[in-house]
Amino acid sequence: MFVNSDTYIKYLKLWLITLFILIILMVAVGGLTRLTDSGLSITAWELFTGILPPLNINEWNFYFSEYKKIPEYQNINYDMSLNEFKVIFYWEYAHRLLARFVGLFTLIPLILFSLYFKNIQHYSNKYYWIFFLVCLQGFIGWYMVSSGLIQNNDVSHFRLSIHLSLALFILCLIFWFILNVYKIKNFQFKFPNFFLLFILKLIILQIILGAFLSGLDGGLIYNSWPDMNGSFFPSDVGYLDLLSTQLFYNISIIQFLHRFTAYLLLFFILILNYFFIKNKSNIKNIILFDIAILLQVFLGIVTLISGVEIKYASLHQLGSIFVLTTYLVILFKNSNQQL
Repeated sequence: MFVNSDTYIKYLKLWLITLFILIILMVAVGGLTRLTDSGLSITAWELFTGILPPLNINEWNFYFSEYKKIPEYQNINYDMSLNEFKVIFYWEYAHRLLARFVGLFTLIPLILFSLYFKNIQHYSNKYYWIFFLVCLQGFIGWYMVSSGLIQNNDVSHFRLSIHLSLALFILCLIFWFILNVYKIKNFQFKFPNFFLLFILKLIILQIILGAFLSGLDGGLIYNSWPDMNGSFFPSDVGYLDLLSTQLFYNISIIQFLHRFTAYLLLFFILILNYFFIKNKSNIKNIILFDIAILLQVFLGIVTLISGVEIKYASLHQLGSIFVLTTYLVILFKNSNQQL
């Protein structure tokens, strides 16, 4: 059968865009699973089983009895009813079912591309990295869940941050491939790469600190802004605690660092805006990024002041995707576009 590059590119674009949307949905459902404290409701890594939810009372009682064995139930949810358990179960079930679908939707088109388009000019095996990372994400997801099954009332916030960070990395990789396949043009003026990468590192650090806060329920304290209950630095810790080996277990300090990193990031973004305005280089790109940043700051403040209402917290997490993708466009246009 005769095929050409145009056909391959058309299907490649469709696959990448659909996969991009699915990963965003995956992040959204994963965030809601965390915010509803549902992530430990299924206590086994059902890689090839568990595709169907419990279909009768005996199966429901089995899953509920397994949940009763872990610290979260014994120390926090000991008075939970079966109907209440079903709510948190379905959140985690939906997250895992969607993960299975993403895995299949990643692999099957790749195999078809290999069978039908391998000998054409623009074919590349690099997209198999997406499938490898999706598989790794599944393993890390279980690695995260396992940290809350024996001694802890919740999952490790370190493992949670790894799980979220990898999801966002997969999303960014897919988005970079999309920009590449659409042949987005470069800036005429080149910005210093070290400066752009420094801002990217600050964005990544901010996301990690946000994941730490989520994992430790750190948004439930100091629910005021711009002060922290009347002061710039939290009153229940000292400055020397910033040097402690327990730094990233201290909720107050993590929230302070999350706020401080936001201020630092805004400062360097102002400098970036100055460079764009001075060189009159595609102002619309920096404006879109500015909108993403300002929206994210607003959602962060509202999430904090509201005491971490789920709707605001979920939007705040999704806002990080808007920030990353708009900034990736800037990085892409400043690069040689190849990956």
